[in-house]
Amino acid sequence: MDFSNTYEDAKYAEAYAKLEFHNTYYLAYRDLPEIIFEHVKGRKAIDFGCGTGRSTRFLQKLGFDVTGIDISEDMIQKAREIDPEGDYRLIKDDDFSQLQKNTFDLVLSAFTFDNIPTMEKKVKIFREIGCLLKSEGRIVNLVSSPEIYVNEWTSFSTKDFPENKVARSGDRVRIIVTDLEDKRPVEDIIWTDESYREVFKKAELELLKTHKPLAKGNEPYKWVNETRIAPWVIYVLK
Repeated sequence: MDFSNTYEDAKYAEAYAKLEFHNTYYLAYRDLPEIIFEHVKGRKAIDFGCGTGRSTRFLQKLGFDVTGIDISEDMIQKAREIDPEGDYRLIKDDDFSQLQKNTFDLVLSAFTFDNIPTMEKKVKIFREIGCLLKSEGRIVNLVSSPEIYVNEWTSFSTKDFPENKVARSGDRVRIIVTDLEDKRPVEDIIWTDESYREVFKKAELELLKTHKPLAKGNEPYKWVNETRIAPWVIYVLK
């Protein structure tokens, strides 16, 4: 499959580094502390697909000793500029050999699997990151729901891409992040809940929790569809 990862781009890395935990993104992170502390015992973590380090720093503030890893040199460089004391490592594709197995209490993946094509590759990577965990370690996988690509949101627009409405699991879809200065469309891979469950089964992971965060309506944001449709899905796996 010919898929180009939009995030491997210096201009986009610069824009992405300025994103904050507000608007639709607020819902992605709002419930993570409660979910993580419910399921994770230790405090040694991997931020898989750390980008410019937003989610890495999020885990740091929760008290975790975090290593951020990413395949994009531009993203890692920006993460190190923002957080020079942090541990950010460039990895090649799905090569985790520089990380010790059976060592980590948590692997957080925030939006990373939105950009990983094919069932086979997803399964392989989940197996690899599963091997990094201690026996009671957990994977928290935060992904875009299929609905995010066919509706309008406070932080996103898809109205220019009607073809998204006929996309099937595994197809490429486009979305504009309106919170970014860089308004070029992002290309993602749409993936259904049913397909994720198949991935987890093939990767020999057990699904412990599925959470779909909705806005409550009392937040300081101008919601569009967030109070009635969940833009994100959070899976907890062991």
